[in-house]
Amino acid sequence: MESSRRDFIRKSASVATLSVGELNSLAANSLQLKNGELAILKEADLQLGLAYFFGFEPQKMKLSTQMGVLGAVAPASPGMVGMKGANAWDYEVLKAIKDRFANEGLKLQVIESPTSIDKAKLGLAGKDEEIEHFILFMKNLSKLGIDTVCYNWMPVINWSRTSMDKPSRGGALVSSFTYEEAKNQPLTPYGEFTGETMWQNLSYFLKAVVPEAEKAGIKLALHPDDPPVDKLRGIARILTSADAFRRMLALYPSPNNGITMCQGSFATMGEDIPTVVNYFGKMGKIFFVHFRDIRGNRLNFEETFYDDGQNDMYKAMQSYYDIGYKGPIRPDHVPTMAGDSNEHQGYSLLGSLHAVGYMQGLMEAIKKSRA
Repeated sequence: MESSRRDFIRKSASVATLSVGELNSLAANSLQLKNGELAILKEADLQLGLAYFFGFEPQKMKLSTQMGVLGAVAPASPGMVGMKGANAWDYEVLKAIKDRFANEGLKLQVIESPTSIDKAKLGLAGKDEEIEHFILFMKNLSKLGIDTVCYNWMPVINWSRTSMDKPSRGGALVSSFTYEEAKNQPLTPYGEFTGETMWQNLSYFLKAVVPEAEKAGIKLALHPDDPPVDKLRGIARILTSADAFRRMLALYPSPNNGITMCQGSFATMGEDIPTVVNYFGKMGKIFFVHFRDIRGNRLNFEETFYDDGQNDMYKAMQSYYDIGYKGPIRPDHVPTMAGDSNEHQGYSLLGSLHAVGYMQGLMEAIKKSRA
């Protein structure tokens, strides 16, 4: 027994020192490994998780652990942990969120929807204070061992749809967007903002924040604009193409400045998903993945089931294995299925279960095809 344990520890240490390429090679032979060594390799696989934007959902958390989906994605929300009045960047708030998931056997992988930075996005008075809070937020995340932040450059409006209950296959409900319905919506109270103004504000933010992210070991994963149209309600949208992300990365080149690979957003841009994944993945710039499909284009689209959209989701998943990606990935904007509530469109429980099963099937098929 003692000899066997020493041998396992020795093999564990050797696996831990492998490069990404060597680890991929080893993974190809994983079916021949014994249980202990196979567990080591599973740790190096894609980190599948679910989003919790509407509080801790006990049934979802329990089902997640039963499915072997041990990752969690959540906002920096004091309200989630009964700490209303506290600051989203406070260490105690972030620790309470992490601990609540840990108590259910889940690991908080990513903070998505961090502290408010709308003033920074719009270049308004108070932007520097928001940036200071964001930096403190990153420092506190670092203390807790959470290393990925998903944020966006969509002030005031965030992601937008013209319908949240469009009938899809079998009567499932999905969100959709039609520019003709959205283009005449009134300006926000903040007025008009040009694309160049938004680029200037993003540059200012990155130059202030990325050096601090480097010190804290935080990966900043910028999400595409959704929908990727030029302007909504007077506010320009700038992260609307792969070229725009190349420009963003060039504003402050850093190993900590990267992207959230939201497949649905890039698909509505008209981009080819495997090509985009390959390009940014080989640069080491994909820090987080939203696995999602759509049907249509930036001016008129709807969300879909994974087997009912316009993209080859097998090839999409395969592309992450091709680049050696081992980071967090979650299903996004799932249909609301029969018997489920449409209160939180895109994040219903049954739709999430279907998505997870589909993703796990793709992952297993790809791994076995390489064995």
